[in-house]
Amino acid sequence: MSAVLSRLAAILVAACLLFTGQALTTPQRAAAADPGYLMTHFIGEGSTGQQMYFSYSADGLNWTDLNGGGMTLRSTVGTRGVRDPALVRSPDGSKYWIIATDLCIDCGQTWSQSINDGSRSLVVWESTDLVTWSAPWLLNVAGAIPDGRNAWAPEAIWDPASNDYVLYWATNKPLNGATKHRIYYAHTSDFRSITTPQIYIDRPGTQEIIDTQIVEVPSGVGNYRYVRASGDGQITLEGSNSILGTWTNLGNLSGIGLTGSQVEGPMWMKFRDRNEWTLYLDQYAAGKGYMPVSTTNPSAPSTFKLPTSGTYSLGGNKKRHGSILNLTAAEDARIQARWANVPGKRLQSFNFQDRYVRHANFDVRIDQNVTSQDAQFRLRPGLAGSGTVSFESVNFPGYYLRHAGFDFQLVYNDGTAQFAADATFRQVAGLADSSWSSFQSYNYPDRYIRHYAYQLQLDPITTATGRSDATFRVTS
Repeated sequence: MSAVLSRLAAILVAACLLFTGQALTTPQRAAAADPGYLMTHFIGEGSTGQQMYFSYSADGLNWTDLNGGGMTLRSTVGTRGVRDPALVRSPDGSKYWIIATDLCIDCGQTWSQSINDGSRSLVVWESTDLVTWSAPWLLNVAGAIPDGRNAWAPEAIWDPASNDYVLYWATNKPLNGATKHRIYYAHTSDFRSITTPQIYIDRPGTQEIIDTQIVEVPSGVGNYRYVRASGDGQITLEGSNSILGTWTNLGNLSGIGLTGSQVEGPMWMKFRDRNEWTLYLDQYAAGKGYMPVSTTNPSAPSTFKLPTSGTYSLGGNKKRHGSILNLTAAEDARIQARWANVPGKRLQSFNFQDRYVRHANFDVRIDQNVTSQDAQFRLRPGLAGSGTVSFESVNFPGYYLRHAGFDFQLVYNDGTAQFAADATFRQVAGLADSSWSSFQSYNYPDRYIRHYAYQLQLDPITTATGRSDATFRVTS
């Protein structure tokens, strides 16, 4: 009996060692600790829908709207609307750009106007941290194309062969008897100037092509280094070993029931924890927004699979044509902190309780019964120091209440230390009523935000009237 027990004990020890070894060599993914994914997109029509929105996912399939579902960047140039954004990271991770279509349907142009006489420029933002973004600028890409009539759906990819970016987009123009959208490309290193545009993709006959996006595939997966997905009547897949080389038609997704008349805006994403990709496709024909179509080999159309019900969710906002960035841990932390879902609040005057702080033409005052987003601000952690607050506009994200010459305006954050100090305040007990709040200047601590003749200014407070003028309630 003792010999049998000894053998059983040995077997149990060996089994434990085996299972322990398997646990050590195949660790489970710690989803909460892993960096996630950032989607840059627009959400629909109208002057607020056609702006920049960010969404976050920990697993690449279930998305949460950032910034309380509000826009994260607003275009103040060109048509003052943007669609089809692409988020570009430099190879060394020191810079980021967002490039987008300069287009605001029904708030700037009709579809017919935008097709035949639209903006020839793209809208560009630049950042060094994904958090503080430059003011937007216009990059004229189609102006050098004879009779080029617009510039839509830009994308960019780093090309090691030329040591710069290949920027590509769709332009409508007459050529060889057909007026249609073709894909053009140019080289750029800074998204401020480009080389002479050249035709990149031109489908036969009258077939248009507008949306196309390239993904780089690691060696050992398929036969091509790059795969591009295009909306051209189908969702066509092509492969190449160089960005500007010869592309081979690999087929389309009609085998899983998807055609270009049903979906558009192809958007690639590589899962960080496994050799699997998803191609997000916008179900524009049905008005349903994006869905993920998965594959383990982007260059093999037969391997793509439709999602099953309940395996993904897109959050509250509809996701329209954009791009996805796999975040590093540092990027993830910055994104989560900057675009946290802080609700918009109003600042109610203590002594004129029917009036609220609001911006109008970027000036700041208190007005009666304001419920619009002009009177809504997100109380962010102070730009200049801990334990303080800064007031970011809800409808002009990136713009803050800032004093200059002791007068208040709504101003875009330029990232300087001076701006941060001027836009930072300490929230203290209300000077006229301790159940309310007053806001003490960070860089002029003897002064407080107060209204005078209904205008907001920064003043020393020495009288009872001043204390009432400098007291506010933070309310919804």
